Amino acid sequence: MTGPRPPQPAAPPSDAALSLWLAAAQTISWGTLFTVFPLFVAPMEAELGWSRAEINGALTAGLLAAGLAAIPAGRWVDRRGGRGLITLASLAGAALLLAWSATDRLWLFYLVWVAIGVAQAGALAEPAYAVVVANARDARRAITGMTFITGFTGTIFLPLGGALIEALGWRGALVTLAALQVVPGLITAVLLRGTRPGLTGAAEGSSGPLRRALRRRAFWALALCFCVHAFLQTGIVFHLIPLLQERGLPPASVLLVVAMHGPCQVASRAALFALGKRAGPLPVGLAATALLPLAMLALGLAGDRLAALFGFALLWGVANGMMLIIRATGVAEFLGAEGYGQISGALATATVLPRTAAPLAVALIWEGAAGYAPVPWLFAALGVVGVAAFAVAASDRPGPTR
Repeated sequence: MTGPRPPQPAAPPSDAALSLWLAAAQTISWGTLFTVFPLFVAPMEAELGWSRAEINGALTAGLLAAGLAAIPAGRWVDRRGGRGLITLASLAGAALLLAWSATDRLWLFYLVWVAIGVAQAGALAEPAYAVVVANARDARRAITGMTFITGFTGTIFLPLGGALIEALGWRGALVTLAALQVVPGLITAVLLRGTRPGLTGAAEGSSGPLRRALRRRAFWALALCFCVHAFLQTGIVFHLIPLLQERGLPPASVLLVVAMHGPCQVASRAALFALGKRAGPLPVGLAATALLPLAMLALGLAGDRLAALFGFALLWGVANGMMLIIRATGVAEFLGAEGYGQISGALATATVLPRTAAPLAVALIWEGAAGYAPVPWLFAALGVVGVAAFAVAASDRPGPTR
């Protein structure tokens, strides 16, 4: 007579389910913990009397905290899996949004945003991609599907956040967003059972994969490439509207050019998803990095011609959409899937300084040159550096791991 059978571990979700549930969780978390921040600057400035620089400084502090926490978060995911970390970080994010809604002192606001940055390191991007790399049968396709959905984050949360602030005030809007932020925690806790960590057995707890990656030329080349992209991305995001206004474009045209970025980004990801394995990381990465300087050249040459600026927006949106796929999948393809969490966390940490420094650096260029005229040409030159760095990484590629 045999005793009761021990409970069997839950089977991991299918690729489609993994991609869909993580995309839903990521869309909400990005929306509440990052995307809506600029909407709260003006109402907080009006009520609390803090300067715009003081308020935005909290976001910078949060980004720095997220970057410093990225490597520990990656090690957690490699050793224990991402389900628990993403769940805890998502629920912590909800609690911190409530704390933000109650703050009326600047030092407390900064403390809350440093904590939000730590929560972002556990809830956003790299931990979710690490779960996919460790569990999906076709990680590249699953991540592409995820990023196609998350590409609509701004389209959903910017109008939603604005409507909530209009209806409830900024404090009430944050309370509502905090309630919504509970959903990603529930998704990961309930629907991602059975997912496994990236390191198992004798390798569990080891930082060996990161040490080996640090000895590879591909790691440092990818780090440089991703740093270039981070600098260009935040520099453009923070300065594109005043740059276009400086050229005398009417407000409606400025908004139209800016709004084209999102649909072009999503369209590029849809195309990559449709191509599947035919869109390998090498050609996609080379195309994406090459499109970056071309986009900046188009911006420099466009002047106030709307059609030419549409060309810039198309090139920039497509390049940015593909670069996110390379950020997510290039690590496993070039450096191996083992230890993905800690390696991708290290690369994310490397991009913190250029990402946070870009808005100030471009502002200083604008001040010194009495205008934005040199900026597109500087960005084009940096884009060429990104192409060269990716080519160096590709030359050190041992071959696909999946």
